[in-house]
Amino acid sequence: QVQLVESAGGLVQPGGSLRLSCAASGSSFSISAMGWFRQAPGNQRELVAVVTSDGTPTYSDFVKGRFTISGMNAGHTMHLQMNSLKAEDTAVYYCYAEILGVDYWGKGTLVTVSS
Repeated sequence: QVQLVESAGGLVQPGGSLRLSCAASGSSFSISAMGWFRQAPGNQRELVAVVTSDGTPTYSDFVKGRFTISGMNAGHTMHLQMNSLKAEDTAVYYCYAEILGVDYWGKGTLVTVSS
């Protein structure tokens, strides 16, 4: 049973920073990609960033230059460093992993950007 465990989100002031982590366990197969999606109230879930097993990152335009995704090491752990946070970054952030063509999801962690 594949499990994705996310670190806690939290309340951050605008302009602040937060680091999210996600650890995958329960699979002996290689992970093709890991990443983060987010969903704000009333909105659809959207891609934030993803990193493939060869370390290639992809970012959505709204986080380029502010967020950095890293990880996919032997421990199947991935991180998202979020800087210069804005109120519009407020959302539930979901960890995602692709294993043998199947998508797996974490339970989500709330990030609130507010003064």
